[in-house]
Amino acid sequence: MAKAPPADVRSIAIDALTEPQAKKELAALARELTEHDRRYYQQDAPTISDEQYDALRRRNEAIEACFPALVRADSPSKRVGAPVASGFKKVVHSAPMLSLQNAFSEEEVRDFTDRIRRFLSLPEGEPVALVAEPKIDGLSASLRYENGKYVRGATRGDGITGEDVTANIATIAGVPKTIRGAPAVLEVRGEVYMGGEELVRLNAAQEKAGKQQYANRRNAAAGSLRQIDPAVTGKRQLKFFAYSPGEVSAVSWDSQWEFLQKLQKWGFPTNPLAKRCATVEEALALHRDIGAGRKGLGYDIDGVVYKVDRLDWQQRLGMVSRAPRWALAHKFAAEQAETIVRKIVVYVGRTGALTPLAQVEPVQVGGVTIANIGLHNEDVVAEKDVREGDTVIIQRAGDVIPQLVSVVLDKRKRGARKWHVPERCPICGSAAVREEDEAVRRCTGGLICSAQAVERLIHFSSRLAFDIRGLGDIQIAQFWENGDIQEPADIFTLPKRAEQLTPPLSERPGWGETKMRNLFSAINARRTIALDRLLYSLGIRHVGESTARLLAMHFGSLEALRSTLDAARDEDSDARAALDAIDQVGPVLAQALIDFFQEPANRKVIDDLVQVVTVEDFAKPVSTSEISGKTIVFTGTLEKMTRDEAKARAQQLGAKVAGSVSKKTDLVVLGPGAGSKAKDAERLGIKTIDEDEWLKLAGK
Repeated sequence: MAKAPPADVRSIAIDALTEPQAKKELAALARELTEHDRRYYQQDAPTISDEQYDALRRRNEAIEACFPALVRADSPSKRVGAPVASGFKKVVHSAPMLSLQNAFSEEEVRDFTDRIRRFLSLPEGEPVALVAEPKIDGLSASLRYENGKYVRGATRGDGITGEDVTANIATIAGVPKTIRGAPAVLEVRGEVYMGGEELVRLNAAQEKAGKQQYANRRNAAAGSLRQIDPAVTGKRQLKFFAYSPGEVSAVSWDSQWEFLQKLQKWGFPTNPLAKRCATVEEALALHRDIGAGRKGLGYDIDGVVYKVDRLDWQQRLGMVSRAPRWALAHKFAAEQAETIVRKIVVYVGRTGALTPLAQVEPVQVGGVTIANIGLHNEDVVAEKDVREGDTVIIQRAGDVIPQLVSVVLDKRKRGARKWHVPERCPICGSAAVREEDEAVRRCTGGLICSAQAVERLIHFSSRLAFDIRGLGDIQIAQFWENGDIQEPADIFTLPKRAEQLTPPLSERPGWGETKMRNLFSAINARRTIALDRLLYSLGIRHVGESTARLLAMHFGSLEALRSTLDAARDEDSDARAALDAIDQVGPVLAQALIDFFQEPANRKVIDDLVQVVTVEDFAKPVSTSEISGKTIVFTGTLEKMTRDEAKARAQQLGAKVAGSVSKKTDLVVLGPGAGSKAKDAERLGIKTIDEDEWLKLAGK
């Protein structure tokens, strides 16, 4: 079992953090915020509230302010949104699409205008006029017009690069295709959204077609705009509100309010509730009025956005981190209700994470019936001391995610017992382990756990693992649900079993002779696998592509690795010490390996697999090359070989490949578009070469 975790660094005040604690916390925040950005911007499925997300952002930025030398290359403070999803061309925004700072109280809004006044050195008492308008809960988009014609539409993406959804946006009623009297180049930014009645109709159609329904209007709008077929988008009756400029060839307005009037003149829909407020108190009064009437709007809003009206002041104020100083989003408070916890159950996710879930007496909150509330992890349950039978206060955080606020202790029943997370997976019975510095307990069952199996099998067949062409997400899910493939070894027995299945594979829709022949050929082509690819394919916690290669290089064979791990179960053994001491392994990865290979079900999966495939011992890299033993970083876009091929070639020549530049880096290979890593190399005095020089080194 893993050692008990130390005191949570997250609970330590920022001014009390040591430098090592701050470094660890920044790394954890970078991982956490990246995952939340991916869920919100790519999957349209957030799992925490705006308040929780903003608290993480603020903590990250405050730690960076106290420890500037520890700011990471992948710091969340340096980005907006998330990378674009696959399926669309990329669009580089001519001017970044920034995020907004958030406020949750009137006092924070007053502080906002006070900061503006101080920054601009305004005379005391001089008002700061604001343009206030509802904050639409939809998907940000940018529309580009050239010489009065609509030429491109893009999503925000990560703020720098978005998705090209030109044809999809063109289907939205109210978006003008031509405009008159506008600058030669005009980018108009706004929000794509969906009305409530359309969501009801869409979900009814989704249910009838056996497809997943959308949880809310924002998810529906985002999913509808991202349809590969624009005709599908056109049927969804999306709408658009314009509110700000992007790139403009010639600015002919002096204020935000004047720009909104221009938008209306050019034919763009703008929000009718937008108002120019002469003072902050007038803006706050509008916030209260809009909040009181938002249920009758017919579209979702989660606050009010304030923007400094004067354009010259906006330009002087500029940006801070990822947001403009001259704008603020004032969020609405979440609506709350009281209910009773019927039972606390555990949900096992596709990565094996055990998440407590409170099943409550159904209750209406913000127009939605809530029956289940995610409790995140065992620490949250312990902190709030939630027990079965408790009366609790709940809310829909950000008007989306059900959240447990507190327990009403005065109403607790006698004999209510503390709840403890199980130490074995409720799905497959495998050990559930909580690693050091982790808040989540995870099932170690891996491929034999039905909660994880499909995702694990998809990973097993993926490009960097076994790379089985023709065995994609849909096929694996179908084979799993039908009982045809339950573990990796079943993939390699499928060709012989195909006609004994029920029904036979050849009689199933979509499975013609050619498709079957291609799949079986792809399976047979992968009956011999390199050790590093095998280790990566197993989906072991913390074992990515580079770590799998590192382990393969060190142990050479699967037998040697398993033998060492068997001997390393004892924490005081020489084998454990030797495992911990391997460069880039350490105790956390060592424990993850031991936990995985110690689990009987995982051992059976591997034993069954090696009966049907041949695992090649790792070929020792060339040790006499010019780059043997050196650490190399690749950055930019390589044009004459893929990044994967370049990394593999470097490792064959005995080099280590790193993802970031540090003092330990020996060489940086620069492709076109190299950015911060090139600057880091120059700052640290590290040698850099271009792709042609790399090809000479690599012997290509």
